[in-house]
Amino acid sequence: MKYAYPAIFTPIGNGEFDVKIPDLPGCRTCGKDLADAIFMAEDAASMWLWDAESKSELIPPPSVLPVVDAPKFSNYIVADTDEYRRKYDNRAIKKTLSIPSWLNTQAEQAGVNFSQVLQEALKEKLHVS
Repeated sequence: MKYAYPAIFTPIGNGEFDVKIPDLPGCRTCGKDLADAIFMAEDAASMWLWDAESKSELIPPPSVLPVVDAPKFSNYIVADTDEYRRKYDNRAIKKTLSIPSWLNTQAEQAGVNFSQVLQEALKEKLHVS
């Protein structure tokens, strides 16, 4: 799922920034420069939202871009929980499946890695990488 939330960027010296995403309670990060601060804000928001999705918690709607006093500024950041999940949630999940005995025998004789074949087939079927 893709989201866009406003973030407040506060310069903290030496080119570094503190970043707060007001709509996501406790979601705060920082960056060593502006590009890093934007990346870190997107990562922090994606993690916050991914966690909420995983727990079936309420996702707050994004508010309007707040007006802040200089030197602070606000801007929207994008959070992609599908991309975040693919990148960081690589836990192995055990699945039980059934195949015909003759197919199992041939696959074992050929040294087939069943987990790898299933993963590749699911990715192809779902059009994900």
